[in-house]
Amino acid sequence: MIYADNAATTKPSKAVIEAMLPYFEEVYGNPSSLHTPGQKAAEALQLAREKIAACLGASPKEITFTSGGSEADNQALRSAAYLGKRNGKTHILSTAFEHHAVLHTLKALEKEGFTVELLPVSPEGLVTAEQVETAIREDTCLVSVMFAQNEIGTIQPIGEIGEVCHRHGVLFHTDAVQAAGHIAIDVRDLNVDLLSLSAHKFHGPKGVGALYARSGIRLSSIIEGGAQERGKRAGTENLPAIVGMAKALEDATAHLEENAQKVTALRERLIEGLSKIPHSALNGDRYARVPGTVNFCFEGIEGESLLLLLDMAGIAASSGSACTSGSLDPSHVLLAIGRPHEVAHGSLRLSLSEENTDEDVDTILKEVPRVVEYLRSMSPVWKDLVAGKRKFIL
Repeated sequence: MIYADNAATTKPSKAVIEAMLPYFEEVYGNPSSLHTPGQKAAEALQLAREKIAACLGASPKEITFTSGGSEADNQALRSAAYLGKRNGKTHILSTAFEHHAVLHTLKALEKEGFTVELLPVSPEGLVTAEQVETAIREDTCLVSVMFAQNEIGTIQPIGEIGEVCHRHGVLFHTDAVQAAGHIAIDVRDLNVDLLSLSAHKFHGPKGVGALYARSGIRLSSIIEGGAQERGKRAGTENLPAIVGMAKALEDATAHLEENAQKVTALRERLIEGLSKIPHSALNGDRYARVPGTVNFCFEGIEGESLLLLLDMAGIAASSGSACTSGSLDPSHVLLAIGRPHEVAHGSLRLSLSEENTDEDVDTILKEVPRVVEYLRSMSPVWKDLVAGKRKFIL
């Protein structure tokens, strides 16, 4: 099976699994316990915190461990919103194509009296610092813009947006779940106040993530119970997973340039090859994107059928976010960049990692055109398009 769904999750590396094993079998104490086994666990927890902070250009005390990116997003948004409310500021800026962990949290905050404004995105899948600056108001308490779009892979100008936010005294959060481990991140240089990441997107384990919160920002607890994580995230820390995340991020950061070079070359071959399919279109800017993500629309077909037939051909792919894979609605991301419903339904996301090969790309470029042609041969919509009864969009 060719695995081309790394934006959904990555395979944990052998080095990560090996790093985790001792914390199941040997150092299994509770980090909050005062006895020797507990203190050994506490030392390992602190070391992992230091490693992750170093990869982000942060201080260890600015890292809070969570169950993943969604929890980190929830805590970041709620914390910034509640801080703003104390100062009479209840306006939040974000974008129309954020991950649902952000969008659904913002909807919940609207019910609590906050005003949420979602900025439109360009057909290339980008927002600008100028857009953000124009939309900032006197009562804006938070701006949240994702670092790398999870479905189409486009990279936003985070440093420029961060500079605008700081100039206006507004807190800035970025969902970096698809960026961490794939793009160099320095929270100081980027003027980021809050940043979310998830280990399983860069060959770490599932069920663990982290929230960076700049020193001085008071986090609101969304899980009550104990005093773990400086009282800001109750629950015994998942030490094996946290150690695995630290190892994964360290390894990814150490090999960032060489991995990006290899995966980008594979990505470019995919884009060039898939672009030859008639009435197809790449979604998002050609070059301002993470190394491994390619998203295409193919007119006249349904994405679900495409995925099932590719799976039968030994290729694991997706049509968008794994978090919404059960939905029959077209991607909100593709609609946000201007794709009409009938085209957005025929989308394919291929997301590669450094473990993919040229041979994988060869196979994908052989099978995708074959499956697209097969599906179109059975599609009444395609027949109408070819007969001129409908107009082609792509």
